[in-house]
Amino acid sequence: MESHGKDELKGPVLHIVVVGFHHKKGCQVEFSYPPVIPDEGHDGNTLPEEWKYLPFLALPDGAHNFQEDTIYFHLPPRDGETKCVYGVSCYRQIEAKALKVRQADVTRETVQKSVCVLSRVPLYGLLQAKLQLITHAYFEEKDFSQISILKELYEHMNGSLRNTALDGSQVYLGLSPRDLILHFRHKVLILFKLILLEKKVLFYVSPVNTLVGPLMTLLSLFPGMIEHGLADSSHYKPRSSVSEEPVLIPPVVEGVPGAEEFVSVSVTDIANATRELEEATTTITTDAPQAQPSPSPSPSTPVKEDSHLLKPPQRPSPDSSESDWETLDPSVLEEGGQQKEEETGGREGAGVGSGTGQGQDSGAFEPSLPITVQPQSSAGGQGVITQGLVSGLDEDQYGLPLAIFTKGYLCLPYMALQQHHLLSDVTVRGFVAGATNILFRQQRHLSDAIVDVEEARIQIHDPELRRLLNLTTADLRFADYLVKHVTENREDVFLDGTGWEGGDEWIRAQFNLYVLSLLSSTLQQDNEKLLADYGAPFVSAWKITHNFRVWYSNKHPAMAEITPGHPFLGQYSVADMKLRLSHSVQNSERGKKIGNAVMTTSRSVVQTGKAVGQSVGEALTSAKSAMSSWFSTLAQQPAVVAAPTRPERPAPPVLE
Repeated sequence: MESHGKDELKGPVLHIVVVGFHHKKGCQVEFSYPPVIPDEGHDGNTLPEEWKYLPFLALPDGAHNFQEDTIYFHLPPRDGETKCVYGVSCYRQIEAKALKVRQADVTRETVQKSVCVLSRVPLYGLLQAKLQLITHAYFEEKDFSQISILKELYEHMNGSLRNTALDGSQVYLGLSPRDLILHFRHKVLILFKLILLEKKVLFYVSPVNTLVGPLMTLLSLFPGMIEHGLADSSHYKPRSSVSEEPVLIPPVVEGVPGAEEFVSVSVTDIANATRELEEATTTITTDAPQAQPSPSPSPSTPVKEDSHLLKPPQRPSPDSSESDWETLDPSVLEEGGQQKEEETGGREGAGVGSGTGQGQDSGAFEPSLPITVQPQSSAGGQGVITQGLVSGLDEDQYGLPLAIFTKGYLCLPYMALQQHHLLSDVTVRGFVAGATNILFRQQRHLSDAIVDVEEARIQIHDPELRRLLNLTTADLRFADYLVKHVTENREDVFLDGTGWEGGDEWIRAQFNLYVLSLLSSTLQQDNEKLLADYGAPFVSAWKITHNFRVWYSNKHPAMAEITPGHPFLGQYSVADMKLRLSHSVQNSERGKKIGNAVMTTSRSVVQTGKAVGQSVGEALTSAKSAMSSWFSTLAQQPAVVAAPTRPERPAPPVLE
């Protein structure tokens, strides 16, 4: 509560920053208000270690190819803060000859700069709207030494946003689920379930404004996620020196089974963690059995504290969550990957995130756990944790938002090339990230799914993961219901999107119901049939994720009001068969080939028809005339031929 009061006293906006491109030094901070480093003043370009990637995030890769762009990005907290720093940057490019005051370091034909707002609150669209106006005015001055307008921006934003509530429509300004569904259609639900599984998802498109919008709009479909669910989404350690260059264990080789499970480890992290582990003593048994999926946790089951020693993940299949890495013991990596495990059970209750459900650990809790672990609940020395696992988020009565972006699962709306090491960092168990550099897309082994935003295509490399994400009949009904309501009546450009049904808030309400119904179904006894409508393989994989374990370990009395079962459950019908066939044709490779062939054939027929249409028409007319004449002749011929051969009879007498 005290830190929250301090945040309100300081104001929601931390800094206004100008980032420019120097022909010798590259991207650098040219101005900050208030100064990021107070001792250096407004024009200092030194940054704290946590924010060393700020210039590359504010001035993105390939920015010179566009006159303007908008970037959303996240920075780690600093100065003892615990929450993510939300950044919005407006980029502009201007010709050097148009400047009224040309400084000595301007040696190129164009000048590229970005004006950034670093904020404590995730008001992306609202900050963007205000920042775009100021950035335009700043560039219209054609004199970048005129910084008074930037200081006024800081004061204005802190004055106008100080009492802004995070539960209003201002949070979703500029984030349109309608546009997202019109572009991705039913694939939005696949992306939604992909993030529920806490997989490594990379969005790719250029420029950045076409990237961050769909990504953040997708996250806005998760109840409470934008408002309160991203506070822990950017806790990562920047690479600070050459000694921390990644060491691949072993090197990743494409085509080798299991190659995607190799990780990049920081030498410094291993050394520090090893020193901590040397102080602890424990009995370890080797040659652990192969992991098997564990049943979903029960709030009534006694749980024990976790051991200070964390185990390497054992993933028999891609059903396992990437959050396995928060149970990784760095000492194992030094020993060549030797697997160590205790067969005493109870790891889950200790708060370790989503493992694969293998044998559980128990033991005394140590305050200095290596790498990433679940927060521990105080149980007063008892083995049972009464308060459940702690998410650290501001939850509502239903336990939402889900603790997805916590404990090493990152949300990076835009990633600079300098952050590439985070994709293979051992402390990062997963991510939802956006990139514009082709190098990210080429490193397929570092992500579970690549989303091509421009083509609305989801590339999932693992066939087992594709099986988990297959939409059930009820899911297809739900997605089709959304698409139909969004696409109908779009001819009226003035009223489009203004109604409730098919509008942005309506779409978010549907996903809110979807999540609540799913959560409610998991609480029911004998719920196999209820959960089958969501996909039994998907639900099994979801139950071992970090976000589900945190939610399930706590009681939420308000969930009693929610009706369990899929919102679109029901008997299978002919309409469902048509829907399934349409979905299969649109998504399978064979279906796409058939569709492309049909499209090509249709175009060829149309073009051929246009070329010879007139000749064919004349031929058909002649053929019709010939056939008509032949039929007429055929009809008259019997009467003419038969008349002479028929014997003539006397006419009947006429009675008078």
